[in-house]
Amino acid sequence: MPLTLDDFDYHLPPELIAQTPLAERSASRLLAVDNGEPVDLRFTDLPTRLRAGDLLVFNDTRVIHARLHGHKDSGGQVEVLVERAIGAHEALAQVRASKSPRAGSRLHLAEAFEVEVLGRVGEFFHLRFPADEDLFALLERHGKLPLPPYIRRAAGDTDESRYQTVYAREPGSVAAPTAGLHFDDALLDRLKASGVKLAWLTLHVGAGTFQPVRVNDLGKHRMHAERYVLPAETVTAIAETRAAGGRVIAVGTTSMRALEAAAQDGPLVAGAGETDLFILPGFHFQVVDGLITNFHLPKSTLLMLVSAFAGLQTIRRAYAHAVAQRYRFFSYGDAMFLTRNPDAEHDAV
Repeated sequence: MPLTLDDFDYHLPPELIAQTPLAERSASRLLAVDNGEPVDLRFTDLPTRLRAGDLLVFNDTRVIHARLHGHKDSGGQVEVLVERAIGAHEALAQVRASKSPRAGSRLHLAEAFEVEVLGRVGEFFHLRFPADEDLFALLERHGKLPLPPYIRRAAGDTDESRYQTVYAREPGSVAAPTAGLHFDDALLDRLKASGVKLAWLTLHVGAGTFQPVRVNDLGKHRMHAERYVLPAETVTAIAETRAAGGRVIAVGTTSMRALEAAAQDGPLVAGAGETDLFILPGFHFQVVDGLITNFHLPKSTLLMLVSAFAGLQTIRRAYAHAVAQRYRFFSYGDAMFLTRNPDAEHDAV
C-alpha cells in the first residue's frame, strides 16, 4: 500500500514540547539510532558516535528579527512575518490582518516606518521597505525574533542568544536550524581535537518549515523554495572525506536538504541556488551518511525526511522510545543521531 499522511502521525503528549531552552546548550539528551535499538546518551557524548576523519556540515544561517506589528491606513491591525529578502529594500512576507491589504496600500510598522504593498506572489505579499536603511538593519532594530508557533510565549532576552547557533553568521532565516543549537564552543573544540572535520554551508530557513501538509496524497504537496549557498571549500572537504573513507554527517535537515539538492543533477557542485526538494521515503541519498537532528512534528515534511533516511519503522520505534523516556521535543528539545539505512529506499511513497 502506498504511504499517506497518516503513516507519519504519532501521539505526542503536549507537555513534552519544550517551551524554553536548557540552561546549557550541550546539556540536552541524544538518542542514537544506528540502524538498531535506540541508545540513550547525552549530547556531550556525540564524539563517541563519530570517528576521526568524519565531516560535520553545519548551516551558518542567522535568524533575523522577522516579526513586525502595526496597522493599515484604515487602522486595522496587521502582523507581518518576513519570509525572505529579495533585494536591499524589498521582501516577501506573510501578512495577517482581518482583511488582506491591497496593492498600493501602506502598512505602518513598529511605530517607526511604512512599507508599501506591491502585490502578491503566491501566498506571500511583496513589500517595499524604506530605501534609506538596509532591510536587515531595519528589522534588527524594530522587529522581533519569530519563535515557532508551538512555543506558547513571546520571545524574550534569552531567546536572542539561544535561538541562534553559536556559529550563526549569514542573516536571512525566519527559523533556526535547530540541530545546531546543541553545539557550544567547548564541544566544537572537542570534536576538532578528536579528528572530526567541520564544514559550512548556508540555507535560509523560511516559514514554510512549519507549513502543515494538507493533502493525504503526499505526491501533491509542494514545498516552499529556500535559498542556499554551498561553498567550494565544503565541496572539496566532502570529496576528501569520501576519498579517505570518512562519513559526511549533516547537522540538521537544512544542511541535508542543501547537500542533496546540490547533487540532484549530477556530481556535487558548489554555488548558490534554490531548493524545493521534498524528501520522502524512497529517496536516493547521494551525499549524506549521518544526520544530527531534533524531533519533528507529527505529519510534517521533516518527519518524512528522517523516515526516508533511517527507515520508517526505525523512526517509529525511535519516536515511541523518545516519548516513553520523556525526551523534550521540537526546537528547544533534545536531539537524535541517525545513520543512513540503505533499505529505507524500499519504503517508497
